[in-house]
Amino acid sequence: MKNCTSGARLATLSLALAAAFPIHAQVQLPPSVVTASRVATPITDVIADVSVIDRETLDLAGQSSLRDLLSQLPGVQMTTNGSYRSATGVFLRGASTSQTLVLVNGVRVGSATSGGGSFENLPLSRIERVEVLRGAASALYGPDAVGGVIQIFTREPGESLQMDAHIGGGTDGQQQAGASVRGSGGAIGYSLGVSREKATGISVISNPASGSYNPDDDGFTSTSVDAKVTAKLSQEHALSISLLSSETDLQFDGTPFPNPLGLTKLTSDPHSKLGIRNATVKWDAQWLAQWHSTLTAGTSDETSLGDYFRMSDGAFGGSSKFNTSRRQVTWQNDIALDQDVLSVMLESRTENVDSSTAYTVTSRDVRSALVSYAFNRPVWNALLVARNDDNSQFGSFNNWAMSGGYRVTDTLRAVASVGTSFQAPSFNQLYFPNFGNTALVPQRNRATELGLKYAAGDLSMGAVVYNNDIQGFIDPATNAQSAVAVLRGVTMSAAAQSGDTRYTVSYDYADPRSYSTNPASNDLRLVRVARNVFNARVNHRFGNVGVFGEVKVSSDREDNNLAFSGRDVLPGYTVLNLGLNYTLQKNLSVLARINNATDERYMLANTYSTPGRNVFVSLNWSL
Repeated sequence: MKNCTSGARLATLSLALAAAFPIHAQVQLPPSVVTASRVATPITDVIADVSVIDRETLDLAGQSSLRDLLSQLPGVQMTTNGSYRSATGVFLRGASTSQTLVLVNGVRVGSATSGGGSFENLPLSRIERVEVLRGAASALYGPDAVGGVIQIFTREPGESLQMDAHIGGGTDGQQQAGASVRGSGGAIGYSLGVSREKATGISVISNPASGSYNPDDDGFTSTSVDAKVTAKLSQEHALSISLLSSETDLQFDGTPFPNPLGLTKLTSDPHSKLGIRNATVKWDAQWLAQWHSTLTAGTSDETSLGDYFRMSDGAFGGSSKFNTSRRQVTWQNDIALDQDVLSVMLESRTENVDSSTAYTVTSRDVRSALVSYAFNRPVWNALLVARNDDNSQFGSFNNWAMSGGYRVTDTLRAVASVGTSFQAPSFNQLYFPNFGNTALVPQRNRATELGLKYAAGDLSMGAVVYNNDIQGFIDPATNAQSAVAVLRGVTMSAAAQSGDTRYTVSYDYADPRSYSTNPASNDLRLVRVARNVFNARVNHRFGNVGVFGEVKVSSDREDNNLAFSGRDVLPGYTVLNLGLNYTLQKNLSVLARINNATDERYMLANTYSTPGRNVFVSLNWSL
């Protein structure tokens, strides 16, 4: 496996890119973001640390998955259990997957048993944009938003009739195809799309010493459909209905328990079958000139089935089931008071678990109330938030947050925030047989951050220093609650556009650690989080041809060894992606991507593989 001395390589790449980048350019950013404050806010006035993945970036993704795009953002690290669409984890500012809240069109998604979102089951072609809010956000969004929030918005209707289709293929048996139609007629807007992806893949486990190692290829098949209809009922009222269904069949390595056929790691053909069915109805009402109301009702049903077959003849050898069902209703009222905005929100959410594993408790209800006040002044702005969540299992919890921004000059803003969050234990942490601990209580944390944001015409830059103290930290390996965790770090980013060339660059230093009274496990780095990560991207346009390059440099990370009796060090790595987008004619283009062009061999999770060099070419048509 190739290694890199991260300090020297990061410094060299940073200096080279800094010397190469001109200091003038124009950054094209979306006019507003929603996730930062729950109210659409111009990006120039946002106090929080936010990134947006726009449709242009999604169009150039090729064979890349959502986890690949998220990992290119500042403050975000991802892990994967091998192959192209295997189980995925996210670390937002060092916080674990279960400490990151994932929303689709404002409705929570993810497993209530493991606490994580299934990023591998969300198709890029059906996404309009992704907003990532870094930093503790339980005051805005309730439990589990310890590291931040990732909100995914599905495709929107078009202003006029728009149709598109794509088909592509690549190495490791990769195939993609999809089509969509969007438009509007009078007061009605609509969007409908379908996509299908598959690959023969690679072996998900690379270490022969693993008890599940099987050198066969592990592929996937995914089919997704989404639809959205909007209706302008009157000047004051609008209604929208959004639907998303995605089904993914992932192969992995392992054996069932119980094991009636006596399958071994070499004779077993296991499949993880993931499904998400998300439905949202939203009613926007402008009751008065100063009073806007949004009522959102949504459901999210997620299935996670494990089916085992005998490889020789396909005989069924056992199964497992971990399904989650959510029902959510949110009523938010925004009242304009001159330049300021007062927001009042009520929310009700129910979670139910349906599993082949016997959980003592299989449901929980959360009732929430929020009040926020946004001050907007020419030189400064601030956001005050207070929230109460009443959890049927753990009682009532109050959280708060204060943030502010001050314009030091016309081009430089200073920002700061402080707030609290909490995370309720997952059903696995509480009730999983031979692992669960019913004595666990919610983790509580307080987070602070300071930052600078610079924007001068063609150049934007930002730097944030953060610290997040988690009391009652639950050790993911032992499920014991005796530790304190501290998530601290620095994020720096810059973006620029010079003529037909766009540059983005970011550097993250993260040092999340846990502390306990046990000397053997005191002052440990949290697993699977690299201390140093550098990302850069360059896009350039030559008439009808666009070229781009992406580079990631990561230092080493630690992970539990196979026996969970110690730690292994996963070496650092450098990954280079290259691509080309050629417009053949007005409505027809070709995209070609080479991911991991240098064929770097590395691991994001101990024993699990990552794809080597892979090539993808697609033909894209739009009208």
